[in-house]
Amino acid sequence: MAAMRTILLSCLLFTCGKVLGLSGNFWHITDLHWDPTYKLTDNPDRVCASSGKRPAHSAGKFGDYLCDAPWELINSTVYAMKDILPDPDFIVWTGDDTPHVPNEDLGEEAVLSIISNLTHIIKLVFPGTKVYSALGNHDYQSQLPPAQNNIYEQTAQLWQGWLKPESQTTFRTGSPISAMFLTPGVTPWKTTLPGVIDGANNPGIRVFEYDTQTLLVKDMVTYYLNLTHANVAQARWEKEYRFTESFRVPDASPASMHQVAERMASNRCYLQKYYEFNSVNYDLTECNSDCRVNHVCAAREVDFERYEHCLEKERASSTGVALLPVLSVVISLVWSSC
Repeated sequence: MAAMRTILLSCLLFTCGKVLGLSGNFWHITDLHWDPTYKLTDNPDRVCASSGKRPAHSAGKFGDYLCDAPWELINSTVYAMKDILPDPDFIVWTGDDTPHVPNEDLGEEAVLSIISNLTHIIKLVFPGTKVYSALGNHDYQSQLPPAQNNIYEQTAQLWQGWLKPESQTTFRTGSPISAMFLTPGVTPWKTTLPGVIDGANNPGIRVFEYDTQTLLVKDMVTYYLNLTHANVAQARWEKEYRFTESFRVPDASPASMHQVAERMASNRCYLQKYYEFNSVNYDLTECNSDCRVNHVCAAREVDFERYEHCLEKERASSTGVALLPVLSVVISLVWSSC
């Protein structure tokens, strides 16, 4: 009987000859952008330094769309991670921890204090979890320098429990480390970048499901906090979407990502889904033709010149087509089938 159980277990794990990939999970968090100056006050001009003197009329306990994240939001985020997935294989934390303020208002001491406090709460809530951490471009007064400096040195000491000895050396000397996950940020801050009309978002965090043998990303699940609701009622982190379910693909591999990008280009329903997810359900307006071109080209091209060429090509191809009366009927049919 014991031999039979062994054979059955082997078949379950290896499908009697074919290895089954075991699934793992990890968290990815990014763009926390903690603003220590955030405070609730009767004067909307003085709520936070990160608003850039824009009046934060809707400020609440968990923040405002014109401000970077207050500590209440940071705290809520980390404990929500613990509630949703308490024992991840590891956590990827990719920086951009400081507020959007002028360089002269954010010195080295303030940067290190912010990184230290964020490190502390992650270690407190996930004491035995491996964390793969990195600095973002906002975590230094200018672009991250490729040379040893005090911020690298002090941060390496804060993260010494997470970094292997050889990694500590690499980190201290400023050798480049890149990350290409496009997880939504925790900060709801409405960007002031030129050309962006309403660039805020609800706070978001993401779980990646992966094959522990091949390391192929199998799926992604995004969770978010409706900031408006949290401020008037209570903080309720909820599932926004599962990648494979929402975009009807088998996994989250590069091939599936490419398939989704092409569907966005040709199917307005998928484009609208992507557009709403992109702001973490903050901007639910319709993604019009200009919006479509911008997002499709941004998804297709990372090189700026190729991106500009894509914009020209897509705008030219869409001219006139949008005027066809039959298009509205087709769009309605496609929308209902998505």
